[in-house]
Amino acid sequence: MSTYEQLKLENQLCFPLYAAARKIVNLYTPYLKPLDLTYTQYIVFLYLWEHNEAKVSDLCRTLYLDNGTITPLLKKMEAKGWITRCRSKEDERIVHVTLTEAGTALKEKAKDIPFKVGCCMSIEGLDSSTLYNTLYQILNA
Repeated sequence: MSTYEQLKLENQLCFPLYAAARKIVNLYTPYLKPLDLTYTQYIVFLYLWEHNEAKVSDLCRTLYLDNGTITPLLKKMEAKGWITRCRSKEDERIVHVTLTEAGTALKEKAKDIPFKVGCCMSIEGLDSSTLYNTLYQILNA
C-alpha cells in the first residue's frame, strides 16, 4: 500500500486542535450542568455578561457561530428566561439580545468556573499567552 506522509493522522495539525477542543469543552461539563448550561450557551453568556446586550450578528462574529447554530440556542435561552430577543425598530433584520435578571444572576453562580477548569488542565511549562495568540492567529487567518 502506498503511504502519503501528508495523510497520516500524526502529521495533522487539525487533529490535536480538534481533540484538545473537545477535551476542554468536556472539562466544562460538570460545572455547567448544574446551571443547566451547555458550553455554547456559556460562551454566549460570557459575551453578554461583559456587554449586557448584543446584536445576533455580533454574537455570531465574535463567537465564530453561524445563524443556524445561534438562533435555536438563543430561543432555548429565551425560553428559560435568561435573555430577551427583539427586532430593531430601524431595521427588522437586526435582532438584539439582552440579559434578563435571571441571566444576570447566573454570572454569580458561574464566576468560579474558569478557575475550576483551569485547575483541571496541566499545561505546566506552556506559555498560555503564546497558545492563546497562536489560536487566534489560526481563527483570524
